[in-house]
Parts: sequence; C-alpha cells; structure tokens
Amino acid sequence: MATRMLLPRDPRRAALIGVIALTVALGALLGGQALLAQIAGDRGIAAVAASGDIQVGGVEVDVTAKTAEEARDEGWREAMKLAWKKIGGPAIPDGQLYSMVSSVVVESEELGPNRYIARLGIVFDRARAGGLLGRGEAIARSAPLLLVPVTFSGGTQTVYEIRNPWQRAWAEYQPGGSRIDYVRPVGSGGDSLLVTYGQTTRRSRTWWRNVLDQFGASDVLIAIADLKYQYPGGPVQGTFTARYGPDSTYLATFKLTAPNQASLPTMLDQAVLRFNAIYEQALTDGKLKPDPTLNLGEPQIDPAILQLIELGRAADAQERARATAARNAASAAGTPPAPTPTETGTPAVINSFTVQVPTPDPAAFEGAVASVRAAIGVRGAAVTSAAIGGTSVLSVSFAGDAAGFAAALRGRGYTVRQSGNSFAISR
Repeated sequence: MATRMLLPRDPRRAALIGVIALTVALGALLGGQALLAQIAGDRGIAAVAASGDIQVGGVEVDVTAKTAEEARDEGWREAMKLAWKKIGGPAIPDGQLYSMVSSVVVESEELGPNRYIARLGIVFDRARAGGLLGRGEAIARSAPLLLVPVTFSGGTQTVYEIRNPWQRAWAEYQPGGSRIDYVRPVGSGGDSLLVTYGQTTRRSRTWWRNVLDQFGASDVLIAIADLKYQYPGGPVQGTFTARYGPDSTYLATFKLTAPNQASLPTMLDQAVLRFNAIYEQALTDGKLKPDPTLNLGEPQIDPAILQLIELGRAADAQERARATAARNAASAAGTPPAPTPTETGTPAVINSFTVQVPTPDPAAFEGAVASVRAAIGVRGAAVTSAAIGGTSVLSVSFAGDAAGFAAALRGRGYTVRQSGNSFAISR
C-alpha cells in the first residue's frame, strides 16, 4: 500500500490566499458599482424654460417694516421699482408697474422679525412691458447650438459628472431675450457619458454629428470656467473662455473675481451674461454659422472616382447611340429589332438593410461608416447605434436586393454574414 505524506499547512500562505480572494471579490463589487455610478447618482440640473420675458437679476434690497411679512412684501415692491429703473423704463404708476411683473426670482434672502435683506430677480412680461421699453420687435435667432459648460477646478475638468455651480448658472439663465438658441442638456443619465470635456477635444465630424443629433443641435458652443479658490471661504478667481465649433475655435477670454465663496453664484451669473454677449457678437460677425463639415448627408467623392463615373456615362451614351442606330437599320430592313438591356431591365427597388460592424475605436467607426456609404448601390447610411469599443449598427438604403447588397459589401473587402435583411460584416 502506497503511503502519502501530508505536509503541515503554512498559516501565512493560507492567510495570503484569503487576502487575495477577498481583494478580488471586493474589486469586482466596486467595479460594478463604479460602472453604475457613471450614469447613476444625483446629477443633472434641468434648465428653466426659455421665454421671451424680460428678466433683470441681481436686484438687492434691504427693507424694514412692522412684521417679517410686511418687510418681505415691501422688499419685493422695492425690487420691482429698482429693476424697472435698471432697464431704463419710463416713469409709470406703481399699479401699472406691478401688473407687468410676471414672476419674482429669489436668488438669496434673509428674514428677520421686521427686516428683509435679499437679492432678487424680476421678470417683466414682454407683451406688456415691451412697448414701453421699445423691445416689442422680433429678433433673428441662431440655429440650435449645443452648450457644453466646462469647469476647470482642482486639476479636474467637469461637465455633467457631478452637479456644479457653473452648470447651475447656465441652467437658471433665462435666454428668452437672447439671439442665441441654446440647447442645454439636463446632464442626467447618459448625458454625463456623451457630453464630456474629452468630447470637446475631438475633431471627428462623424462623432460630433452623432452627438449633436442626440440633442437636435446644429453646432456646439463651449463655455469654459477656470475657477481658482484662494483659500477655504476666501476669494474665487475665475478665468472664462468662450469657444465654438467642433474644432474648439477661440472667441474671447475675460476674468472675474468673487470676494468670497458665498458670492460665487453672483459672479457666475455675470459670466453667463458676458458669454451671451460674446456669442451674440460672434453671430453678428457671421462666425456662428453651422459648420458645413458637420453635414454628413452628402458624402464627398474622390475626383478620380468622379472621372471614372463620367467615363462610364460617356461609354453608356455611346452604347445607347449604337443601339439606336441598329434599331433604325433593322426597321429599314423590315426585321424586328433585338431588345436592349434598358428595355428589358426593370428599375432597381430601394431596400433597407441593417448592418452590424465592429468599431473598436473612433477611427474604426469613421472608416466603417464611410466605407459602407461608398459601396456601389448604397443610397444612404444612418447610424442607428454608435458603440465605440463594441459593435455599431447602421441602417442602409440600397438600390437592389439582399444578394446584390452582400456583393457590394464584399467588394469593399468585408467578410459578410447574412440573416434575412440583417448583415454582420468584418475585415
């Protein structure tokens, strides 16, 4: 009988194995939570609805009265008068002035037993106040422009990853009187993955077009706020840069300073107004016209290919001329002419097919889309699902049947797998 020697168990080795197993399990758990945290959590600030009303912000009041309620009412009335004077309104009775106010925005307030200190925003109804202010005329607005508010702070670049004061300032801005048609994402859900600071550094028109299509925008505006906190609770220095377009073209830079962190929202509100003035001036100068390179509806054809197409058309015209001469000669001789391919052929039917293609990186995504669109017989190709690092899906219109479409894809160098009207291609 064979004997087996049992070695003594090393307690240190067993402890090491236990630590490794615990680390792996903890890493898998935290990894799953990290993936979920990329789109979950308390993020995103819904933008206020844009209207044509006239908004005046930053009106400060300090009023005393017998009770807190009376002080607040008196403070609001005082703010309405100050706001009307601030925008150059003519002298009118108080009752008429109060009737033109559609809402009061409380930016900050402090209530005491008989005192009211606040910073308020007053919104006047444009239909009632516009005639007195000479602002009843319609204004020409820009095309829809996606706004990307970027915050530089503490060595990080943030857009929608977490709630931040810069996004809030833009969300609370009332752009009804602006000439710029801002598209302001909420920032929740997938917005934090789709619109990032890294996206502003990309130059791919195909990728930008897919991002803009998600929000119904024609081009992009990039508003950068570089905030430097001097010390906790102390002054905040802000350097603001306005850019636009997929190439992040520079427009202007300015600086503002908040005396303390409590004054930061006021400084950011002022910065938003400065940005709007910069963008309106750029629109007047003709700089904010939608970038034509973002329009992917008409693919550009290589001049050499265009020359080949023209040669093919010329050869086809010569063939038609020879066929016509042959028919005329046969008619003169009394024999029926032979049918030509044009007479016997039937018009090609446009069919829609779904194409799945692996896109491990942005370059592969762009190349695949361009290659499928360039296949012979393809009338159009739209991106149904873009998955960088995975498999993207295209919806393709083709002049012909499934067999012809498969042949056209093979002609582009693809390996084709077909299942009905669905195709999977790879190289």
